[in-house]
Amino acid sequence: MERIIETEHVNRVFAVSSGEFCALKDINVSIPEGAFAILKGRSGSGKTTLMNIIGALDYPTSGKVRIAGNDITEMSETDRENMRRNMFGFVFQAVSLIPTMNAFENVEFSLRMAGISENRKERVEECLRRVGLAGRMRHMPAEMSGGEQQRVAIARAIAHHPRILFADEPTAELDSVMAAEIVQMFQEITKKERVTILMTTHDTGLMDAGDMLIELQNGEQICQKQ
Repeated sequence: MERIIETEHVNRVFAVSSGEFCALKDINVSIPEGAFAILKGRSGSGKTTLMNIIGALDYPTSGKVRIAGNDITEMSETDRENMRRNMFGFVFQAVSLIPTMNAFENVEFSLRMAGISENRKERVEECLRRVGLAGRMRHMPAEMSGGEQQRVAIARAIAHHPRILFADEPTAELDSVMAAEIVQMFQEITKKERVTILMTTHDTGLMDAGDMLIELQNGEQICQKQ
């Protein structure tokens, strides 16, 4: 199976008032296409830093990051932006829906931003049905629960058919029942949308939900297991 995400000896060092802080130390991960990978670690472990580097939102201080065989650390910023826009989808802890748009319009807006004009209505409806919101398409964010808003954010993130979905602590603000529903949704999305998912979490109750687990501690890779 093709390895869609690979890092090779990735390090990330930040300048701080006392000198330098090494947030990531020699990280080597390998994720096959179509997997649901969970990136585990406590706050400050480096998991968000690693996700940002893999997602082309930041650069490593040293090391390589390959997406579908291409080293994105050698790409121009224009090419990296195109990859973020067309190949990646992002779901964050803060949902950030546009408050003046209903659920349908929020998802459709992402397709407009991606320059997709064909079958937009059908794709938006399909994605909202996929996340269980067939009856809530015309509701505004303020009329929805936190879990429903996160579902809209997920629909928005997969609407343009990304190959990789990055989800940074998407269940952190949800209760355990809603968190389990979101994770189950990710499991279904990997199969039905054929998308690779990398999700960060510190919730020990979600450790066995993915196809593979990568654990970080104090910037170091403790394990990768399937």
